[in-house]
Amino acid sequence: MPQNTIFCRACWYLLLYESAENLLILLLCFPPRLYSKVDNKMPSLLTAALHCLFLLVTAYCHTTQTSNFYPITQYVGVEEESTHSEPQRQKPNVCPPSDENVSCCYCEAGAYNESKACSQLSLPSNQSCGYIKDMPFYRFHCDPEPCIGDPHCTGEPVDIHMSVTLDQAFSDDLRNSSSVLYKKYKDDFENAFLQSYTCLSGFLSVTIIGFRPGGISVDYNVKGRAVTFSEIHYSNSRVPKFLNQSYHLIPSSFTTEITNERNITVSPEEIFEGDTVTLMCEINAKSGDAIWYHSNQTISNSSQHLLKTEPTTGVLKSNLTITNVTTKDSGSYTCVFSKISDYYRLTYKNIQDITVSSLSITSYSNDMKISCNSPDFQATSNLLFCCLNIYSTSIKSVWKLNGINPTTGASNDTKNCTEYEFNITESLCLPESATVMTYTCEFQTGHGARASQNITVTYSRTDYVRISPSVNISVSEGKEFNLTCKGDVKNYDSIIWEIQSGDKIQTVECASCITTNKSIATSVLSVNVSTQDWNGTYICTFSNKSSNTSANVTVNVIPLPLTTNIWLDPIKTSIQCKKSQHFNCCISANTMEDYTVTFVVQGKEFQPERKNYGNFLCYSYNYNETECGKQQNFEVYYRFVNGMKQEVKSQNIQLKLTPESSISCTENFYGAEEDRLIKPCRLLSNTFIRGNEIYKCYNKLWILERNNCVSEQINSLLIRAESLVNSPVAKTELPIFLWQLQNVTELQQNVNSPADLAAIVNILYNISAIPADASKPIIEAFFSTVDNTVNDSKMEFWTELNNENASSSSLLLYSVERFSENLQPVNNTFPNVSTKTLELQGMVVTENRSTDYNKDFNKVGNLSANVLIEKSVTLPPNSTIVSVACSAIGQILPRNDNEYVNSLVVITTLSSERPQNFYINMTFQKANMSLKSPQCVFWNFSFNGNRGKWDNYSCISTDKEGNVTCSCNHLTPFSILMSLENPSSNAASAYITYSGLAISIVSLVVCIIIESLVWKNVTNNTTSYMRHICILNISTSLLVADIWFIVTAVISEQKLQKNREICIVATFFIHLFYLCGLFWMLSLGLILFYRLVFIFHNTSKTIQKVLAFCLGYGCPFVFAVITIAVTLPQKNYINKDVCWLNWKDSKALLAFIIPALAIVVMNLFITGVVIIKILRPNIGDKTNKQERKTLFQIGKSLAILTPLLGLTWGFGVATIMDNKNEAFHILFALLNTLQGLFILVFGTLWDKKITEALLKRNSLSRWSSQQTKSTSLILVSPMFSMGYPLSRTFNNLCGKTGKYTVSSSEPSSSSENTSKSYSLLN
Repeated sequence: MPQNTIFCRACWYLLLYESAENLLILLLCFPPRLYSKVDNKMPSLLTAALHCLFLLVTAYCHTTQTSNFYPITQYVGVEEESTHSEPQRQKPNVCPPSDENVSCCYCEAGAYNESKACSQLSLPSNQSCGYIKDMPFYRFHCDPEPCIGDPHCTGEPVDIHMSVTLDQAFSDDLRNSSSVLYKKYKDDFENAFLQSYTCLSGFLSVTIIGFRPGGISVDYNVKGRAVTFSEIHYSNSRVPKFLNQSYHLIPSSFTTEITNERNITVSPEEIFEGDTVTLMCEINAKSGDAIWYHSNQTISNSSQHLLKTEPTTGVLKSNLTITNVTTKDSGSYTCVFSKISDYYRLTYKNIQDITVSSLSITSYSNDMKISCNSPDFQATSNLLFCCLNIYSTSIKSVWKLNGINPTTGASNDTKNCTEYEFNITESLCLPESATVMTYTCEFQTGHGARASQNITVTYSRTDYVRISPSVNISVSEGKEFNLTCKGDVKNYDSIIWEIQSGDKIQTVECASCITTNKSIATSVLSVNVSTQDWNGTYICTFSNKSSNTSANVTVNVIPLPLTTNIWLDPIKTSIQCKKSQHFNCCISANTMEDYTVTFVVQGKEFQPERKNYGNFLCYSYNYNETECGKQQNFEVYYRFVNGMKQEVKSQNIQLKLTPESSISCTENFYGAEEDRLIKPCRLLSNTFIRGNEIYKCYNKLWILERNNCVSEQINSLLIRAESLVNSPVAKTELPIFLWQLQNVTELQQNVNSPADLAAIVNILYNISAIPADASKPIIEAFFSTVDNTVNDSKMEFWTELNNENASSSSLLLYSVERFSENLQPVNNTFPNVSTKTLELQGMVVTENRSTDYNKDFNKVGNLSANVLIEKSVTLPPNSTIVSVACSAIGQILPRNDNEYVNSLVVITTLSSERPQNFYINMTFQKANMSLKSPQCVFWNFSFNGNRGKWDNYSCISTDKEGNVTCSCNHLTPFSILMSLENPSSNAASAYITYSGLAISIVSLVVCIIIESLVWKNVTNNTTSYMRHICILNISTSLLVADIWFIVTAVISEQKLQKNREICIVATFFIHLFYLCGLFWMLSLGLILFYRLVFIFHNTSKTIQKVLAFCLGYGCPFVFAVITIAVTLPQKNYINKDVCWLNWKDSKALLAFIIPALAIVVMNLFITGVVIIKILRPNIGDKTNKQERKTLFQIGKSLAILTPLLGLTWGFGVATIMDNKNEAFHILFALLNTLQGLFILVFGTLWDKKITEALLKRNSLSRWSSQQTKSTSLILVSPMFSMGYPLSRTFNNLCGKTGKYTVSSSEPSSSSENTSKSYSLLN
């Protein structure tokens, strides 16, 4: 090539590819010899210079038009990187002149022309390069060409694996990289490859990999940026030019393989089962064959796969579409493009891994059933949810109702879960049928994958059961709790309570705990004393033959010691001031609860010391009383508090503060002589003995006075009974316990103290509350135990127990009654069971029963009895009647004086409520025919401070020969009481009482008639007026009282106790009017006192009359009303055996005795004042005649005033002091029953003015009227009694007492005040 051409080309390149400044440097620095060597003629150099100048101007114009053009700098070194930026490819670059024979005549980087050789000017216009005719030198433009492995020409490096084959034999030296042959081959081929591939756009390096047989295959790597296929083709064709022909290179053996590119795009990025996935593979080629592989398996078109290959603007694309993918479609996908030409074989491999995830709903709401008739209908949760197994932002959720999008409700998405809140609609609650709504939660990817779940919501009216409280509760041991189970269940047979504790489920069998009302479908479980047996989950089930409906709630029982399980030492003791006293308290250590224990003394709390003592936790405290002036007796206790802050107090420890000077006993405990110390019984290994030990301080020593400790065997049974009665399985365990109890009590040596006997009674009382099947073994076991406690060998123990505050005999009777009441029939029948002292019979009431309940008892005690309840008495079907006849229990019950149980004791119980028309008739055979006065009585457990007592309320008795028939309107233990009486004394008292009452009633009627006839004639002044007012009201009051007394006598004689209301009314009026008579006697006495003392003082008649009426009727009315109001509600207003105020139970008789005795005392004082007034006029020396006259006057006044002012009531005190003296009783009855006669004689007939008025009224004038003074005595009605009808009852504070008053006639002249003052007596 001519050197001027080379120079010109260099200038062109400098101008085109570098800058004008570089061109200037070239011109200045080019050696002159170059020109001389090329041509010795100057014009050639000038021509070249002009040529370059033209190029400079042309380049300047061109660069101004193509400001975005940047050339590519080629690399000539191996693995040397360019520091220039990649070319901009918005516009095509220009081809060099076509007539220049340059080694690298090609389109610039980023452009391509398939021939790679500059065409002649005559190149058809349809070729890639177009003509630029406005340029001085015509050159072609090239179109942009995509880059290999980089369709967007980002300039990322590309590794191209290439090989070429030599047509010669392979030598083993080529396997050894250190051999000469290997090195020669390597150097020659690297040099040829460098010269050939340096022209590649963005060339970086070429590296020989090695040689392998098959001829000789040369493996090498080419690395470049933005390399195009045409460049590879052109560079391959240039390799033979730089390689010795002796290598015999086969031009068509070039192969190219690109495997490290990631030009496969996957849509979508996250793939789930059911999606449609598209894999798109791109290469920089206009044509070629594409093959897809999945795990080395060729993919072809099918129902699931769709292949499509198409070229676009120099880029060849192949799409693989997979529909409804599954997890089996996961793995590696390979896209392989193949293209074969004369100088290369191109293999393009692109590998892409895809993972198909499963799309499934792992959790979702259960199907819901909404009970339209449930009370919680509107409170039912209306929130549905679904959760996927995976979370992705590309997954969307949708809810549908019955297949369509709902118009109501609201959804909410949270990560992989979706929630839907639907509206509960009452309109969907149809009366008969159910309404089913199907809600569908659906997750969608938008590419075909979806997962859905149907949730049904059923609206119906179904059976439901609810327990309240509905939340789990905690309760402390020993406390009570209630659970109410209520249901809306059709046609159920029973309601069953069960307790589940762990895997164990047991039925609650406690009749006293469960109250069921079938009419309102409600059952209440009431636990009065909760124990650990009640801890668990409670299940209430409404059961029928076809199905069960239930609800449940959990109850946690928190440990807390029961009061009976707290051991105290001491129980009662004396303490000394400023001396320490040791107190101890122990509980079972079988608990995990950490109690807070305090020792409390009069509100002050002290922390005791805790110690372990075997199987017990003991809390001890040394108390020192420092306040010596405080009260002598007080109580202390221990308090236990559990984790729930609930507490229990121990029994009180009774303390007595004793002065040091009185202390006699000092061993462990202080005490004065005769003081008593009560200590607990000993501790056993796991429990302690019930009872106590009583010590007495005697001669400075504590002496055991009484041992109330229970034997170990009975103690164990007592503890078990207390636990059993509070157990939910009491009914199941009762038979075994009764059998053990019977065996223990049958041995005489096991019951050897009153404490043992009382413990057995407590055991029977506890287990009697447990419902038991009415089987013969169970009844016999219970009755035999009762027999063992009432046999003759135990009578001494019963006497001692009955003297205590709590009556064990009454408790035993109640235990038998409660046991029979809780018996449940077996096969709708009750067996006839008899033991030594007890006999049981019963029946089940059937619907429309046609027979009477008529049971004969004749197997115990050699006595007989009959119980009759007529069929006319309406009883509900399936109710039960059970009767028990007892021959021995009646003999151990406390009795009244002179009264004895003279028959069997019959107990009858009814399981249902007693109807209003209920009557029970019982016939008893008398045991002792010598006893008299039979009474039908029943044992009233509430009387006598709950110790019990015989009562005859609402019973009518009929005595026929050797039997007594009782008709009563209630049910309790019945019997008859009879007494030993003295017929002679009773007859005398009755004769005096009733004879005197008859005389008094007649006398009082006559007195009232006379007073009415002579009233105007004898009331001419204030004193006379008030005197006759008092006499008239005294007579009236006593007359009414006497009449009511006769009424009560008739009631008592005819045994009309069922008309007890008449008895109450009669008692009220007797009480009221006898008090009225007494208070009017007091009024008369006060008038006498006023006239004797206040001689010169006059009070108006109106004032005196008002005061007299207030005192005479107001005060008695207050006493009578208060008495009946206080005592009648307690049913102890009257006595049980007589219509008079009660004394033994309520002390109501005091409402009569106190005012009566107070009036007697006041009138006695007034009598003394009268005697003093009589003695006062006799001043100075007295003759014997005057003294005799004075004594006569005093005696006369006493004789008048004693009955007139009611002083004879003082004889009632004598009957109380000497109850056995019959003379006092007869005298008291005689004086008080004749009070009506005394009023007539001394108050009326002996009054001169009354007699004159009577004579004048009858025209009789023979009576003298010159007497100036007169005195009369009025005797009022008697006190009544049942034993000694009058006097003896007063002695017993149950009888009636007489009343007395005083009155006198008016003086003939009232002009002198002194004569007025004595007119009441003289």
